[in-house]
Amino acid sequence: MSSNATQILHDPYAERLFKARAIIISGGIDQELAERVTTQLLAMSTESKAPITIYLNSQGGHVEAGDTIHDMIKFVDAPVRIVGTGWVASAGALIYVSVPRERRFCLPNTRFLLHQPAGGMGGTAADIAIEAREILKMRERLNKIFSVATGQPIDRIEDDTNRNFWLDAETAIEYGVAGKIISSVTELS
Repeated sequence: MSSNATQILHDPYAERLFKARAIIISGGIDQELAERVTTQLLAMSTESKAPITIYLNSQGGHVEAGDTIHDMIKFVDAPVRIVGTGWVASAGALIYVSVPRERRFCLPNTRFLLHQPAGGMGGTAADIAIEAREILKMRERLNKIFSVATGQPIDRIEDDTNRNFWLDAETAIEYGVAGKIISSVTELS
């Protein structure tokens, strides 16, 4: 077990959140966060099949770490619901749409950002060409995920995510990203 996973199990706040079946994803999406969230999802799912609630406020980050969390949310037996707060951007939006729309909640002032992946490439021309092909494949895959999750046609997703595509909470509902705006924990269902 990594030191990060051990730390999670001995943090008094983490213990309270575990009992409440709540996970907080805040800040940049990276491999360390993916490990923490995966650990929590697996442990909670093993403990009970009662719903797990993820509170998400993220500017995004590493796509593959977002993929890990996205896939693990779908993998566990316990139903997961997600509450977006602050901003849900980029790889954070990928995580957000991992659950069915009826389990996607957001607070009234949440903002969403969808866009195509970006990369900082360097090296030889051959290496740059390889990286460019991989980014294009990633873009196609992400567009398909967002198309399925929102119900929007793939060509609209491609057009909208060609540049930064911002949505407020109400627009996110109309677009199909979010399912319901809530103002209180009592509205989670």
